[in-house]
This record gives sequence, C-alpha cells and structure tokens, in this order.
Amino acid sequence: MTETIINLDTVNPIEFFGVNNGKLDLLKRKFPLLKILSRGTQIKLSGAPEQIETAREKIGLLIQYMQRNGHMSENYFEQILGGDDEKTIDNFIERNPNDVLVFGPNGKTVRARTQNQKMMVQACDKNDIVFAIGPAGTGKTYTAVALAVRALKNKQVKKIILTRPAVEAGESLGFLPGDLKEKIDPYLRPLYDALDDMIPADKLGYYMSTRTIEIAPLAYMRGRTLDNAFIILDEAQNTNDLQIKMFLTRTGPNAKAIITGDPTQIDLPKNQQSGLFRATRVLRYIDGISYIELDEEDVIRHRLVKSIIKAYNTDDERNQKAKEEKQNEKSIEKKSDNGI
Repeated sequence: MTETIINLDTVNPIEFFGVNNGKLDLLKRKFPLLKILSRGTQIKLSGAPEQIETAREKIGLLIQYMQRNGHMSENYFEQILGGDDEKTIDNFIERNPNDVLVFGPNGKTVRARTQNQKMMVQACDKNDIVFAIGPAGTGKTYTAVALAVRALKNKQVKKIILTRPAVEAGESLGFLPGDLKEKIDPYLRPLYDALDDMIPADKLGYYMSTRTIEIAPLAYMRGRTLDNAFIILDEAQNTNDLQIKMFLTRTGPNAKAIITGDPTQIDLPKNQQSGLFRATRVLRYIDGISYIELDEEDVIRHRLVKSIIKAYNTDDERNQKAKEEKQNEKSIEKKSDNGI
C-alpha cells in the first residue's frame, strides 16, 4: 500500500471537486481500487503504486486544463478521465497554440477538440467544399462557424453566409407569431448561438447590420453568386435534391462552403428524399471536395448524449436485423408455397 498527496494550489478546489463533490465522485469511479480523499486543497491517494501513478497523470491533466480555462464541466472532466490515448488527451490539453481557431469574447478559445473535428479543419484548409456528416452534438456546425469566423478575421473572405432549410419539424411555420423574419429566426438560432461564442456582441451587431455576416433561409440563396465568401449550409439532410444542387452551384470564385448534416434527423415529408445522400455519393471523389464523417466519439455535449446516440444506433441495428430476418422468413414461406 502506497500513499501520495497532490496539491491543488494552482486551481480552485471547489471548481475541481464540483458541486456536491460530483467531479470527485467521477474520479473515484474511474479508480475504484484506490482510496481517494479530499482535504482542503489536497487530494490523498492510497493504493497500489501503478494505480496511483495513473491517477496522478490524469489529475495532472485535469489541473492543466483548469489552469488554462479556469473552469471545467463534469462532461469534460469525465472525458479527460476516460481518454486513455494520446489523441484523446490532445483534444483537451492544448499543446499547440496554433490549434486555436478563434479567440472569442473574454479570452475564450475555440478549437477543434476531437480527431474528426481536426480532420474537418484540415479538409477545409485543403478543399473549397467540405461535407461534414454526423449525429447531434459532434460539433459539425460549431466547428464550421469557427472556420468561417477565422477566415473572416484573417481577411481570407469578405463575408460569411450561414443558411439552413426552414423545414418544419412537427411544427407549422404559419402558426408561429410575428413576421417572416420572426418566424424563420428560431430555425437559425443554433447559428446565432455559435456566433455569440466567437464574436463580441457589439462587433457581431455591426457585422450583421452591414451584411458582412448574413444568416438566411436556404430559399434566399436562389439566383445568387456568392463570391469572396465563406458559406455554410447547416441541416443539409433537410434539403431535397434540387435545393442542395442549387446551393452548391451558388459558389463563386474565392469562396469556401461547408455542408453539415445528420442523416438520422430528417424532417422532410415522407414522400421526399433527402438530397444530402445523393450529393455525398455523386460528389465524394471530385478533386477539391472533401467528405468527413463524425460519430458518437466526437460528441462533446453532456456525457449522456454519447450514450443516447449509442443506444439509438444499437436499437436501429436490432430493428434492421429483425426486419431482414422477417423478410427471409417470408421468402422461405413463399418458396415453400410454390413447391420449390
């Protein structure tokens, strides 16, 4: 049995341990063979030397993150604890300041945090059109907006255009209060939220008033040629074939486009097919167009989101298998009835 004490003098111990010691409980669950006690600004570890050394390394990473950011959610706390490879650790511990995409208000740093998000950044640097496909919470839209803001700040483009199809997800636009802009704005709210994280409010207001940054429904893109612009089409799974083709052909000289979508959340009427599927199939191998697929490992929202996505994926696979087995049974019965 070995004992060691780790000092938390350089961080806020209340923030480190969490509300009602919630983060400390996560640490204890990660290392069930260790006895872990908190005393003021110290953590006391007791147990096998190899277990203590692993715990010391993890706690060191947690301290390093908090020293840089001042705070840490339970979600990030758990993800750093669970990251057992170098790539996962690199997602949170900023070893290279060049990884930062944007410095937001109050010194907040915005950067790609997962391996697939980093691939998305690299793809955008090398290609003019990028498809980023994946489930909710994987940072598709957020990373795309950060890339657009970076390009604007670096004067690589003169404007940012963010667009979404205004497809009703069980609600009717006609019954929403207000004029057309007020009806449409709720559909575009995730884009506003991302911009709020990256640009001070007064500057964002100026950009919006001068149309340096434009947020509009997809229908407003028809007939335009978008030059010297960074264009993002969000929720592309809710476009039909003609709409996504229309969007892609708006791209002018010195323009970049990112198309994001989640094939599991299609809100189109049942008689319409998503244009995203055909676009990714037909355009995948064109030089200058890149395709990045994100998955549940890229989820950086609440820790339960990753589990929710996995549960739905497992259920979908189970249902698909049952459907195939039922079809096989019907096929066998049909052959039997025909005397084959």
